[in-house]
Amino acid sequence: MDCFKTTQLLAIGGLFFAGCGQSPTIEPERPNVMIIMFDDMGYSDLGCYGGEIQTPNIDKLASQGIRFTQMYNSARCCPTRASLLTGHHPQRAGIDGMGVNLAMNTATIAEVLKENGYHTGMTGKWHLSQTKPMDNPVEQLRWMAHQVDYGPFSPLENYPSNRGFQEHWGVIWGVVNFFDPFSLVHNEEPIKEVPDDFYMTDFITEKSIDLIEEYGKDENPFFLYVAHTAPHWPLHALPEDIEKYKDTYKDGWEALRKSRYERMVEMGIIDKDSYPLPENSSGRVWDDVEKKEYESACMSVHAAMIDRVDQGVGQIIQKLKETGQYENTIIMVLSDNGASYERGYPAGFDRPGFTRDSTLIEYGADKPGAETTWNYIGRAWGSASNTPFRYWKMESYEGGTATPFIVHWPEGLKEKENTINRGMAHVMDIMPTCLELSGANYPVQVNGLKTIPLAGKSLMQLLRGDAESSHDTLYWEHQRGRAIRIGDWKMTSLPEKDWELFNMVEDHTETNNLVTEFPEKVAAMDAAWKAWASELKIIE
Repeated sequence: MDCFKTTQLLAIGGLFFAGCGQSPTIEPERPNVMIIMFDDMGYSDLGCYGGEIQTPNIDKLASQGIRFTQMYNSARCCPTRASLLTGHHPQRAGIDGMGVNLAMNTATIAEVLKENGYHTGMTGKWHLSQTKPMDNPVEQLRWMAHQVDYGPFSPLENYPSNRGFQEHWGVIWGVVNFFDPFSLVHNEEPIKEVPDDFYMTDFITEKSIDLIEEYGKDENPFFLYVAHTAPHWPLHALPEDIEKYKDTYKDGWEALRKSRYERMVEMGIIDKDSYPLPENSSGRVWDDVEKKEYESACMSVHAAMIDRVDQGVGQIIQKLKETGQYENTIIMVLSDNGASYERGYPAGFDRPGFTRDSTLIEYGADKPGAETTWNYIGRAWGSASNTPFRYWKMESYEGGTATPFIVHWPEGLKEKENTINRGMAHVMDIMPTCLELSGANYPVQVNGLKTIPLAGKSLMQLLRGDAESSHDTLYWEHQRGRAIRIGDWKMTSLPEKDWELFNMVEDHTETNNLVTEFPEKVAAMDAAWKAWASELKIIE
């Protein structure tokens, strides 16, 4: 096929790639790419990061792969998912808030890889489209309970199936009843009925396995984005999984934080000198808690939800092996932000008030886990889940922005088996990594619009040990919380608060504020953050 005809076909598909003569050659040895995303999982929840939760399948990926200690996300679900899929800061990708549309001029990994011979599939949570409730709150509750149908759950052009994913089985909105989820779709078609034994995590696993089996029928590689909704609230889990953890958390969050910390030190993930352990960020003391049984039950369900994801990962790995695709599949495992601090939201917007058959949902139920309950782990458990860091989801401190990150690729990274990588990287680096792995070029146009250069950088040099970090400088902003990291130094602030300055080599858990000791450094970093924020129109 001549250059002109090739360019025509790519343009018809909505993508125009620069340099026709440099178009990548589709080769069978290109790896499959799988991203497994947790939703609101804490930094130390996984066993391979010091947690007590049973995650043997993910732990095995870690023992045969690479664990990162300084991989960053964008502090919350929508921003992180946008950044990961596009290779941009979330604001550049159109995600300057919650429930807004992914920008049409930022290409997704799926849009690029599909045009370069990859199968592209997604299972699970999208949450990158406008999620607008009904004007009538009663009708919104009825809509969420599947009692009425008000059409598409967001603009169809921004469904995953219209952003490069040939197949999508999952939800458009960000919060789900795990036993009967709102906004469940197959591509553009709503899934209006689910079986009695439906559970969202298992559905994501089953559809992922189906896609892997289908992809194994030809020689084309695949990109599969497995975007779990667990362990995001509500605390919904299966009884047999909850039973495993019924007594695990009876000693409270302070004991949990200390035990995890000791395991992390023993495993070599952290050290006590540069990671001093702060107090629980909630300020709550377990001895003062009256409803200890209730509190421990909440954390037990959180653990059960993660356990179930890991069970599914085991099934996915087995299918990869059965279809001969395991050795040349690069698997990345991470969380979209730190554990959630949230608790106490009433029914409304994305939180149903009753089930499909009009059974009322009990918010703050004494025994969380069932469909008719709606519970959250709250700040104290959220802080413990994020051991050894301060704070939680949404904030730009390490507890909000640091993610466990595992990379496993037998064929490509065998020599890096069971290693810890301490380089600094960001989820926006995943897009350019996929480009390098696939041999694809980033498009100059997408959806008929001109693209802008990527902010992310490929992780491959870092993964192979040829670089110390993928970035020297990183920036964050979310709902007026902000941070900047330049080399060993990080400045962070809560919303509407003053900057705090930390030396991340000596104090990675952000316990010793040095802002008064280094005023010139503060001024320089503040100017750099403002220049970045102004460029992205975060500030004027």
